[in-house]
Amino acid sequence: MVRLLGRSGARSTRRPSGPRPSYAPDRAPGAPDGQPTPRPRPGRSLAQRPRGAGRSGSRAALGGRSVAGQVFVLQVVIVLLLVVAAVVALVLQVRHDSTKEARNRSVAVAEAFANAPGTREALGAPDPSAVLQPRAEAARKATKVDFIVVMNTDGVRYSHPKEDRIGKKFVGTIAPALAGKTVIEEITGTIGPLVQAVVPIKADDGSVVGLVSAGITTESVGGAADQQLPLLLGTAAAALALATGGTALVSRRLLRQTHGLGPHEMTRMYEHHDAVLHSVREGVLIAGGEGTLVLANDEARRLLDLPADAEGRHVLDLGLAPDTAGLLATGRVATDEVHLVKDRLLVINQRPTDSQGGPPGAVATLRDSTELRALSGRAEAARERLNMLYDAGVAIGTSLDVTRTAEELAELAVPRFADFVTVDLFDAVLSGGQPETTASLRRTALTGIRKDAPLYPVGQRIRLVDSAPQARGLAAGQAVVEPRLGEAAGWQAQDLERSAQVVAYGIHSLIAVPLRAGNLLLGVVNFWRSEKPEPFDSDEVALAEELVARAAVSIDNARRYTREHNMAVTLQRSLLPRTLPEQDALEIAYRYLPAQEGVGGDWFDVLPLSGARVALVVGDVVGHGLHAAATMGRLRTAVHNFSALDLPPDELLALLDELVGRIDQDETAEGETAPVTGATCLYAIYDPVSRLCTIARAGHPPPALIHPDGTVEFPEVPAGPPLGLGGLPFETADLELAEGSRLVLYTDGLVEDRSRDIDVGLELLRSTLEQAGPSPEDTCRIVLDSRLPTRASDDIALIVAGTRALDGHRVAEWQVPCDPAAVGEVRASVTRQLARWDLEELTFTTELILSELVTNAIRYGGDPIHVRVLHDRTLICEVFDSSSTSPHLRYAAMTDEGGRGLFLVAQLSERWGTRYTPEGKVIWAEQPLP
Repeated sequence: MVRLLGRSGARSTRRPSGPRPSYAPDRAPGAPDGQPTPRPRPGRSLAQRPRGAGRSGSRAALGGRSVAGQVFVLQVVIVLLLVVAAVVALVLQVRHDSTKEARNRSVAVAEAFANAPGTREALGAPDPSAVLQPRAEAARKATKVDFIVVMNTDGVRYSHPKEDRIGKKFVGTIAPALAGKTVIEEITGTIGPLVQAVVPIKADDGSVVGLVSAGITTESVGGAADQQLPLLLGTAAAALALATGGTALVSRRLLRQTHGLGPHEMTRMYEHHDAVLHSVREGVLIAGGEGTLVLANDEARRLLDLPADAEGRHVLDLGLAPDTAGLLATGRVATDEVHLVKDRLLVINQRPTDSQGGPPGAVATLRDSTELRALSGRAEAARERLNMLYDAGVAIGTSLDVTRTAEELAELAVPRFADFVTVDLFDAVLSGGQPETTASLRRTALTGIRKDAPLYPVGQRIRLVDSAPQARGLAAGQAVVEPRLGEAAGWQAQDLERSAQVVAYGIHSLIAVPLRAGNLLLGVVNFWRSEKPEPFDSDEVALAEELVARAAVSIDNARRYTREHNMAVTLQRSLLPRTLPEQDALEIAYRYLPAQEGVGGDWFDVLPLSGARVALVVGDVVGHGLHAAATMGRLRTAVHNFSALDLPPDELLALLDELVGRIDQDETAEGETAPVTGATCLYAIYDPVSRLCTIARAGHPPPALIHPDGTVEFPEVPAGPPLGLGGLPFETADLELAEGSRLVLYTDGLVEDRSRDIDVGLELLRSTLEQAGPSPEDTCRIVLDSRLPTRASDDIALIVAGTRALDGHRVAEWQVPCDPAAVGEVRASVTRQLARWDLEELTFTTELILSELVTNAIRYGGDPIHVRVLHDRTLICEVFDSSSTSPHLRYAAMTDEGGRGLFLVAQLSERWGTRYTPEGKVIWAEQPLP
């Protein structure tokens, strides 16, 4: 049929007029009536075919019984409809455009003329028409409108194209214009349908003084339809001609596209292809050039969970994952790309459809890869395990604290690996000692996804039974897995009641991994599972062993550090004063806080001296550890020995400096330890009789002084060099302290750290001391509460000494002439003074002691000679003379006449000694009070 239309489409067959004949089958010449003519063989031309067949084909094509004929009739109808619609639209559009143009032009002309220079002034002229009429006509001709009428506020015309109408009333609406508005009207006048506009002429004050109307007929701006209608009809005729020729071309093209296949063959091919497309187990998608889904087979709909109306919609509107939708929308080439679509991993291949001249678009195939999904899951699990091991290297062992390291291991594994993690260590590990596997364990850390798990709490001592998986792991040195705790009799034997609670709580699987550092067993780590129904597998056991192995190194390092730290702390505390000596000169309060990380070399001491005086010393050895603590002990011992000589502060620091220099030389020669250079010290001596405090410092921070009225100052004390430098002298400062003052000595850990300078720290200390309480104890507490850092990086030593004065009635003094007869007067004076103090029991011994000391001063010393007796915690007798020669205690021979007096003094007194002054020396002796 198509072929016949294609060949006969070029012919013009006219049906004869008159009634339609009744056609009968053509007969061959000589054939009897009713016998059909045989069908022509293939290859015959139309001229060789029977005439009836040719006419029948032409009639079929023209009558629309073929596809081409139906397409032709449809095209003719469409063209006619388009022509009619175009004509109607053209007429309506021309009418609308004409009216719109007329309105715009009339308003523009009327407003321009109304606002033109001279228009408003002409209204006030004696003869407005004489001025306005020629102007209006000139403007009308220039703007090609039909009229321009100027009128007064009563509507009387001053101008009009027809002069006989000047002076008559304007035909139209002017009331809105008189109100200052523009009026546009569509009316039918004597010249036909027109549009006129009325605009006001306004004075300077805004009042309306006249009106201008301009009008134009729609016919004047129309006429486009008459010009376009012939073109439209000619276009319609050309379209009909093209439709006729197109029908012929379509017939020929269909034959070429179908390769001569008929409808039956085409239908069978379509059904075959459709069956293959929807039966394959691989998704197929075809998208157009703009990303619209053209076709999706059943497998593609299932894999992507497409809606029923997916075809015809854009792929971005189908609810797919962004990466998948983006791939299908762009149409780019893809080979075995893996995309996660909901719970499926799809392998997508995509190729363009226009590579060989096809239509624009792309075809994509989708394949569900279960193996890839499983492999990806294993790869993800492996990646997570690697990340966990990496995090373990960073998060575990951040501090050298055994307990904190165990907690870091538990916190890392929950919930990424296990739901609950417990760490049990031997007690010796917690204290830094060598663990024994026969000892009991102590729960050191417990972390879980919930807080109410019925596991042993932190701090619980655990004695393992032999059948417990933890005991078996410690014995074998490797991890033990209990996949089903409800069936693990050995684990339940550890604690039947608690085991039942654990199982009832939902914990069902366990990995017990021994903490092993070399050949040393430190404890055991337990990983518990409750959320996942699956027990721990072999890969998870390997991960648990790796985690514990890394944590074991950190825990062992912390154990070793704890051991060394404890040793250093023990040494340090043994070297520091455990109790302060009894004395009445100062009210002492002190604090000593070691550094959080490592033991330092800070130290302090309170040393009673002769004459009721007290020495205060504060020192600091730079560095931490055993070496610093040991050096501190040596320096403290040296200060004790040097203070027994009653040396001034500057001389004592000089001897201490020389000692540190010798220590540095010895240690440098050995080459094993660092020098001590950097040690600092402050030494102060307070005399309660004179209330004089003599201070010297070697590289140490200055003391603070709180006056009785609460004001704070840092006295000017010369800053000597640190101990060990040698060659430089030390200077002293003498401070007269009022009774009730508080002297504050400290080390640099209180005022200096990494975040602030020492000047800032001193100023902060000043403000804190100004708010301190009245007693030394309150002062210590407030200073440390307000100034103590969260984690002190250096030791802190603090001494607060409240000054006291020895009452004058408890001090007796006499000047003694250099005459042996004066000894008797001294004895008499002392006897009377002891009676006043109610110390008659000490009269005999005191007279004997002073007799010997004064006699020696008169005999071996020099003027002036001075005697002082102090009633303090002891009875102190002091004899001053100008000689610098020190007496020596010795045994006198039987033949010696002298030499027994000093021996007698030593026997009668509790302590005795000699101290030197700038003017000479003092020999003193102390007796205990009865």
